[in-house]
Amino acid sequence: MHFLFPYADHSTCTLSVNSPNIFTSSSERIAACTLYRDRGPEPWLRKTCSDAWLSTGIAEAIDGNGSSSHDQSDIYCIICYGSGKLEIFQVPSFRCVFSVENFISGDALLVDSFSQLVYEDSRKERHDCTKASLRKEAADSIRIVELAMHRWSGQFSSPFLFGLLNDGSLLCYHAFCYEPSEGIEKKNPLSPQGSADHRNASDCRLRNLRFHRVSIDITSREDIPTLGRARITMFDNVGGYEGLFLSGMRPAWVMVCRQRLRVHPQLCDGPIEAFTVLHNVNCSHGFIYVTSQGFLKICQLPSAYNYDNYWPVQKVPLHATPHQVTYYAEHSLYPLIVSVPVVRPLNQVLSSMADQESVHHMDNDVTSTDDLQKTYTVDEFEVRILEPEKAGGHWETKSTIPMQLFENALTVRIVTLYNTTTKENETLLAIGTAYVLGEDVAARGRVLLFSFMRSENSQNLVTEVYSKESKGAVSAVASLQGHLLIASGPKITLNKWTGAELTAVAFYDAPLHVVSLNIVKNFVLFGDIHKSIYFLSWKEQGSQLSLLAKDFGPLDCFATEFLIDGSTLSLVVSDSDKNVQIFYYAPKMVESWKGQKLLSRAEFHVGAHITKFLRLQMLPTQGLASEKTNRFALLFGNLDGGIGCIAPIDELTFRRLQSLQRKLVDVVPHACGLNPRSFRQFHSNGKGHRPGPENIIDFELLANYEMLSLEEQLDIAQQIGTTRSQILSNFSDISLGTSFL
Repeated sequence: MHFLFPYADHSTCTLSVNSPNIFTSSSERIAACTLYRDRGPEPWLRKTCSDAWLSTGIAEAIDGNGSSSHDQSDIYCIICYGSGKLEIFQVPSFRCVFSVENFISGDALLVDSFSQLVYEDSRKERHDCTKASLRKEAADSIRIVELAMHRWSGQFSSPFLFGLLNDGSLLCYHAFCYEPSEGIEKKNPLSPQGSADHRNASDCRLRNLRFHRVSIDITSREDIPTLGRARITMFDNVGGYEGLFLSGMRPAWVMVCRQRLRVHPQLCDGPIEAFTVLHNVNCSHGFIYVTSQGFLKICQLPSAYNYDNYWPVQKVPLHATPHQVTYYAEHSLYPLIVSVPVVRPLNQVLSSMADQESVHHMDNDVTSTDDLQKTYTVDEFEVRILEPEKAGGHWETKSTIPMQLFENALTVRIVTLYNTTTKENETLLAIGTAYVLGEDVAARGRVLLFSFMRSENSQNLVTEVYSKESKGAVSAVASLQGHLLIASGPKITLNKWTGAELTAVAFYDAPLHVVSLNIVKNFVLFGDIHKSIYFLSWKEQGSQLSLLAKDFGPLDCFATEFLIDGSTLSLVVSDSDKNVQIFYYAPKMVESWKGQKLLSRAEFHVGAHITKFLRLQMLPTQGLASEKTNRFALLFGNLDGGIGCIAPIDELTFRRLQSLQRKLVDVVPHACGLNPRSFRQFHSNGKGHRPGPENIIDFELLANYEMLSLEEQLDIAQQIGTTRSQILSNFSDISLGTSFL
């Protein structure tokens, strides 16, 4: 294949086309190529040429007088052949300075093949052992279609090398300067006698250049033609960020933040055909892109977001401690429970507790005036109604609902109640509270209902329509087929709404204290603080809340939720030992004790306390079966500040990925010697527990499969009776189904 290289002469303003001799005499097909300009006061790749750059410093080596104040520039041409070999040439001499025999394999470390270190010998031996496996997947069908190399700004930054495969995979490597240890002998495979020519060739090569592979979460599985448009676009300042944009079926931003890659998919406009940077007086540091529908858009990145994170993050200053949040979709509002520590005089605190029995005991102890003048810090709770920013503005507090002194708001929920008077559904804001007055005072709380109305006066956004005191702390509320379900201490009551009053129509007595309520159709799931979960059914005919089944084992519940997979309903619970258990109701099975006992479907150790599950519908993908359109995933947050997801998959995919998981346990290096399979097993902390089925796969472990070399991927896929493309297709389906992440 002929390779034509255009060369521009700035002094004469001419452009000439050159065909280097090294390519005219070669019969290898060039799959992809790119240019890299290494510029700056200290071109980075120069210090990898020889050990002198490391010992004397690059500034001194460039200019002995130390006057290298002007930018210098070196140009390199990176070429990948159809065989998978990658070479870096110095321009315009086109002298090879770095080469890798099998770049397409995606090895963890790229070393110049000319150096021939001892490490290379062992690597070559491993490569020969798996070469037969590579042929079985038709290695010719896997090739590099695009290359890119770039070094972004930063005092200690180094270049990144990207290789896009025709199956949509993206190889990412980060360069570093390797300093060999003293006494290591480097073998010269071309000249055992070590002639002067070979010594000169070795001196001009980038002998100390190494690339280590970087994990990058790009899940675009599309067949990319060999001769197509460029998909990788570098940018140095888009909204103050630098990185690259990957166009295609699933476009994504790759932000470079402190030499770390942050991937942010852009799914709002579908496939993107072209992308470029735009910076002028009307669009400062913006960009232009063209969608597959033919729309051209000129945009800017939202300045309020911080992209140096797994997700784009916007911090909303509350000047308070948030406890619980819910979402009102109709008006795009966020009711939020917050608390603020307030310092109050002790006599004011005692006066507010005058109606409680504990005040008499306090009066006997606190008699002096000096003691009454002391201060006491209390948390004052309130519910704020927040509205998201509009047109680049800030989040606005539309309304505030203050709680009484010593009244803690425990739960807030948007509920839809059927008004028996007007025969219409009403959307209300329900708040459950508890008075915290110490262990000597009987607990009590309140149920508050508020209606929404659109008004210019933000203070009148919500209006209280109902308030009633309860004998116990109201820990959870939910709407059940137009009724309001209230958990007050150990009692659950179902109430109908008349427009002015709540009237109890059914109840159920929990063992100790209800911590969560979840509803699906006429089914109720609640978790007890020490007695695990209960599965109830509501029958409007007869007004009954009847128990279907429960878990008989002791369990300190933190959060519960339903997991829906088509027509299959599962019950999920997190506990105080940082585990997640999934149960199901099967009254026809013998193990269920005639339907009284919930059976274990899966169990999994998360390693953090989960306090909230959020059920979100999964997006349809081509890989999912047609009968599984009604699929939901559970997004959860834990007390360590992490976010995770539990998603259902079909049986065939599960068996395949479970076999892959068992292989990866032996293949992937264990961090700190910790076994990932043992860590994910149920932790009972000395309590009696019968192990449940292993029906959960750890996608965090499976993600290591893509970081293996191509030979290892093919070998593992062959051992479990499948193909690499099938495994990657399953990964893509799971990622697309949970695109809300």
